[in-house]
Amino acid sequence: MKILHTADWHVGKVLKGRSRLDEHREVLRELVATARERDVDLVIVAGDLFDTSAPTTEAQQLVLPALMALREGGRDVVVLAGNHDNPQLFEVYRPLLGKLGLHVVGAFRRPDQGGTLSFTARTGEPVRLAVLPFLSHRYVVRAAEVLAGTAAEHNRDYAARIAELIAALTAGFENDTVNLITTHGTLPGGRFGGGEREAQSIFSYYFEPTAFPPSTQYAALGHLHRRQQLPGPCPIWYSGSPIAVDFGEEGNLPGALLVDVAPGRPAVVEEVVFRSPRRLRTVRGTLDRLESLEQGDDWLRVVVEEKPRVGLADQVRELLPGAIDVTLDERFRPVAAVRESRSPARSPRELFREYLAATGRADEQVATLFDRLYDEVTG
Repeated sequence: MKILHTADWHVGKVLKGRSRLDEHREVLRELVATARERDVDLVIVAGDLFDTSAPTTEAQQLVLPALMALREGGRDVVVLAGNHDNPQLFEVYRPLLGKLGLHVVGAFRRPDQGGTLSFTARTGEPVRLAVLPFLSHRYVVRAAEVLAGTAAEHNRDYAARIAELIAALTAGFENDTVNLITTHGTLPGGRFGGGEREAQSIFSYYFEPTAFPPSTQYAALGHLHRRQQLPGPCPIWYSGSPIAVDFGEEGNLPGALLVDVAPGRPAVVEEVVFRSPRRLRTVRGTLDRLESLEQGDDWLRVVVEEKPRVGLADQVRELLPGAIDVTLDERFRPVAAVRESRSPARSPRELFREYLAATGRADEQVATLFDRLYDEVTG
C-alpha cells in the first residue's frame, strides 16, 4: 500500500502582517494532486493543521475541503491534533468527518475507542494504525489514568508516560498486518526547522525512539518542520512542513513523504518537494546592491547596510515589493538604537527568570516548569 505522510500545515499563519492563505491554498492543491497522481491508499496528517487553537473561518474553509479532497477515491485519511491545534475542536469535527470516512483524533483515546485504527487498505492489506495526538505534561498523566491507576501513580517523567501510551496503542500489532504509528512530538536528535513552538519542544517534552516497537513498519511524525529520518527500531520520519512557516525555515525544502509498505517489511520512503510555496529569503546590502537583486516571487527579509535616514525603509520596499521585514545592519545602527534593540519588551518567561535571579532562587527546572505552565495557559 502507498501512504502520503504530511504534517505542520499551519494554515492561518500570518507573516509580518501578511496573510498566507493564498499560498496555503496552492500548496494544499499540490498536496491533493500528489495523492491523486501517485494513487495513494492512505493519507496521514500528523498534526498542526492550523497555526492557532482558534482558527479563523477562512482557515477552516481551506482545511476541511482539502481533507475531503484527499478522501476522494476511497482513500483512508487520518488526522490528529498537534500542539498548535485545538483538540476540543478536532473532537467536534470527529463525528461529522467520520460520517464522510475521515478519521480525526483530537484527544488521547484507548485502543478500542479509536486510538488504534484497524481497517483494510484499498490494496487488500490489513492495517493497524496507532494514533497519538500531541499531549502536554498534564494531559499525559490524564491519558495514563484512562488506561489504569491514579495521577500519583502516573506522575513520572514525560518520556516514560508517552512510551506507556504507545505500548498500549501498539499491543495489537501482528506479523501479517501493516503496523503504523503516527504522533506529534519531539524526539532527541531531531533537527529543528526554525518555526516550532519553543516551550513545547524543550527537553522535558522529548520522548525516545525506543518507544516505537520493532514490529512497526513506519512511524509518521509531526512537529519538527524539517523533513528528516531519525534512527530507531523502525523507520521514523518527520514529513516536515509543506510551506516555510517563517524566516527561520528559509533553508527547508517544503514537501511531503510517499511511503510504500507491506506486512513484514520496513517502509520504502520517497521525498516529494513542492514547487508552489513562495520562498522566504534573507538578503543584505546597500541600496545599489539591493536594486540589482532579482526578487522573483520571494518574501524577503532585508538587512540594509547603510546609515539610517528618513524614508530608507520605504525606498527598500519600493525597490523590492516582496520585502516584508526591513532592518538595519548592526554596524549602521545609532548607539541609542543598539541599546534599545538589546532591551526589548521582556516576555513573561524572561521576567520570571529575572525574578528568580533577583530573589536568589535561580533554578532552571523551576523556570522550565513556568514555561510549560505559561504555554498551557496561553496555548
